[in-house]
Amino acid sequence: MHWDFAVILIFLGALVPWVSRRRIRHLMELPGTTKMDRLSLYASTFVFQWLAACVVLWRSIARGLTAPQLGLVASNPGFTAGLAIVLSSLILLNQLFSLRRLAANPEDLKGVLPQLALKIFPQDRVERLVFTALVITVALCEEFIYRGFAQFVFQDWSGGIVAAGVIGSAVCFALAHLYQGRRGLASTFAAGVIFSLVRVWTGSILVPAIAHFVADLTVGFLAPGRLRAVTAANQPSSAQP
Repeated sequence: MHWDFAVILIFLGALVPWVSRRRIRHLMELPGTTKMDRLSLYASTFVFQWLAACVVLWRSIARGLTAPQLGLVASNPGFTAGLAIVLSSLILLNQLFSLRRLAANPEDLKGVLPQLALKIFPQDRVERLVFTALVITVALCEEFIYRGFAQFVFQDWSGGIVAAGVIGSAVCFALAHLYQGRRGLASTFAAGVIFSLVRVWTGSILVPAIAHFVADLTVGFLAPGRLRAVTAANQPSSAQP
């Protein structure tokens, strides 16, 4: 493995999880977040994602990696589009089911993910607009970094073993979301495996990128309202008996 590829993988597997977890821990300690807090978070994440993707692209080109090797082409556009619709629809249904399940299990509101969602997800039209741009960025950059670059490197490093690429990229992807706790780590790893298998099947990161966008946008737009409604419904009444 090239030294620069090794440095990038160490950065993805160690430094990114540490920085992300430290940053989220700080947010969780706050009693609440302001509009400026959320917009600043979106802006800094936007810059970091594009910077990381550009560095990975730069080193990939320098080492002679091609667009097909990085999953940047779709050899069968019709099949790719159909699969993107199917996978995105399944992702959407899963997100809606998970949000609805909160109403039946209000104790889950005390978990890391619900509390984090209330603090970082958009709360008005301006924030939703900026958040949409951020979700596009995250879907494109993370799929390129993890399913395009990391998956290829792990598979190439193992001598062409597909499973090594799938598991390696999924582990790095899950570690980047370590701040979500055990449940988030497990679900992110599962999503990473599915996205990596689709990338193997289609030879492209396009389908995972679209599904990733749908997943993040759905929960970002719908979770705050659902969480507040469930919280209000389960608060003890202040009325006297």
